Amino acid sequence: MKIVLVTQSYYPRPGGVTEHVHHSAIGLRRLGHDVTIVTSRFDYGHKETPGVVRVGRNVLVPINGAWVNMTVGIKLARDLRRVFDRIQPDVIHTHCPMAPTLPLLTLHVAPDNCRIVGTYHAAAKRNFAYWLFKPYLRRMARRLDTRIAVSETARELANKYVPGDFEIIPNGVDCSRFSPANKPLDHLRDDRFNILYAGRLDKRKGLKYLFRALAIVEKHTRRRLRLIVVGDDGPRRRLLPKLPTSVELHYAGVVPAELLPRYFASGHLFCAPAIESESFGIVLVEAMASGIPVVGTSIPGYLAILKHRSNALVVPPRDPRGLATAITELIDDDVLRERIRHNALEFVTAYSWNGIVTQLEAVYDGGKPAAMDSNEEHSAVLQNPIQVQKA
Repeated sequence: MKIVLVTQSYYPRPGGVTEHVHHSAIGLRRLGHDVTIVTSRFDYGHKETPGVVRVGRNVLVPINGAWVNMTVGIKLARDLRRVFDRIQPDVIHTHCPMAPTLPLLTLHVAPDNCRIVGTYHAAAKRNFAYWLFKPYLRRMARRLDTRIAVSETARELANKYVPGDFEIIPNGVDCSRFSPANKPLDHLRDDRFNILYAGRLDKRKGLKYLFRALAIVEKHTRRRLRLIVVGDDGPRRRLLPKLPTSVELHYAGVVPAELLPRYFASGHLFCAPAIESESFGIVLVEAMASGIPVVGTSIPGYLAILKHRSNALVVPPRDPRGLATAITELIDDDVLRERIRHNALEFVTAYSWNGIVTQLEAVYDGGKPAAMDSNEEHSAVLQNPIQVQKA
């Protein structure tokens, strides 16, 4: 099949949608499909890449507690139509199909003789813009032959504004790239206990609560601590709380793709302190696949993955004291840390990109994806992550 993946978020801009599209393309090409990614031009950092077509120009817009990618250009619709006319795709798959501009333009100009698929990634309790333009969005959504959501949380948001049938196909992880076999970085190998954060510095990521938590942890452990922050290095960094001088702070900024797994391998503990609006959390499964115990917050998008005291420790959002308690417990309890690590490595195999891509291929062929494994005990724990008793 000739497949076109349309996304406003792509390299060099990091993020969950970027990773989803990139690894979907790799997996689909391995299956023999002809895949083209259509995305924005960026003013920095991108190189011409085979199989990637860039139109318009990317700008960042503050929406929903994050800086969101948007493509601008007076000839966007024309350029997009020309790409489709040249490729003559069998399938067009647009990501975030309620978002202006590139995803919605795709629904406007996509030819009638191909299958159109949309994946909804966003998560929030509500969205004013979606409500305001609901009639228009519903009309555009009728062009989709299949609607996909990356999680139940993403489905709930989309279904409020464009109700219909959704397939759940989650984000995935490359278990050969993110693996316990990766070697830690030499400059991060010493007697310090490394706590890793990977992600943007957006407000909704809750990084300030991790900083506050470590100020508490430092008073309750004899271990020397290091916080490693991997992701963007924007001005929000200057607004974060101060850490105690005894806690070493290592800002890595945006790291090359080939180095990222080694940063995960360098962590003794991964912390995801997000406060809202996360639909899944690719970094969670990347940490699990790397063999790092995870501490995450009990926001709905994360609860699709995190199982308290089995594959992670789960704490309330916006609670630095609860976060500090969980971090301290994992620092001090080698048995618990190893159990969580072992369980997470088993759990994450269900999210291998090979399986995710097979589900996408089924949708492109007009079928339904195979259901992912689940169990009742796991679902029950996810509903009440904080009330689970200590093992």
